[in-house]
Amino acid sequence: MHTVFKVFIGCLLPFVIYGQEKDYSQTIPGTDFVIDLVFIPPGQFNLGSSSSEYGHLDNESTVLDVTMPGFFISATEITFDQYLPFREKAFDTSEGATTDYNVDAITRPSPPYLDFTYGMGSRGGFPAVSMTQQAALRYCQWLYHKTGHFYRLPTEAEWEYACKANQTPPTSDDEIDAMAWYFDNSDDQYHLVGQKQPNAWGVFDMLGNVSEYTMDPYRSDRSDWNPSDPQTVQYPISGKHNRVVKGGAYDDDAATCRCAQRSPSLAKWQARDPQIPKSIWWNPDSPFVGFRIVRPMGTFTKEEIEAFFKTIIVD
Repeated sequence: MHTVFKVFIGCLLPFVIYGQEKDYSQTIPGTDFVIDLVFIPPGQFNLGSSSSEYGHLDNESTVLDVTMPGFFISATEITFDQYLPFREKAFDTSEGATTDYNVDAITRPSPPYLDFTYGMGSRGGFPAVSMTQQAALRYCQWLYHKTGHFYRLPTEAEWEYACKANQTPPTSDDEIDAMAWYFDNSDDQYHLVGQKQPNAWGVFDMLGNVSEYTMDPYRSDRSDWNPSDPQTVQYPISGKHNRVVKGGAYDDDAATCRCAQRSPSLAKWQARDPQIPKSIWWNPDSPFVGFRIVRPMGTFTKEEIEAFFKTIIVD
């Protein structure tokens, strides 16, 4: 029997946020930092890949015809500059916040105990890396409280749809080279966001640079995945790890930097964390993983949004 784990609550009617479906920029209140968001139009696509696709892996073999509503996605990976206000002030409600929060010991990331960028860069537009998926979700929760708008991580279906952009997947290393930082051209380090060609919908760095978290728990076999619920996390959530990570990174080969590529986040990314229990915030050994955010279209009550975060965030 198919079981869908409902953690996304809301209306999927064609509601338009600003009166028109267009890209926009979100200023982070109290800062000079801006997150550019791209409108992804509704449509249909095939989730997964056939065995004939360049770089195909077995865990992509369940190909599903999925109908997607429109949504907004950040044009690039979230950068360290955009992440820093959360790390430093977390649930500070002094600027533009809509909800009061009781600040306690776990409402902001703990200070890094070593350079989790390993010298690759942390200011001026480099992707934020080495956080857990749960820290990325807490960033989304913080951004909601700062702006009043519902931001979250993409589902796997949203991520892959935005990546494919109604285009034929790359079929060679040369095609991927134009869009992605990967093993052959990256000098074994991530790069400033937005330097390679965007896809047809104007989204940068979905292939290569750093891999990106989605909300979904990872299963190698998606045969019971429900294509009618593309904005819903499909499987029960537990623990901090084993989430779907997409897109390939600077240290991957070209065949890994594809929209259908999928792999699990791993507990071993915290192997060098000396804390017991391990940090809810940091993965010392994943400088190749970051994230981007989405804003779903629809009407959402405060209660629905807070119930979503209560369900999706686990310690």
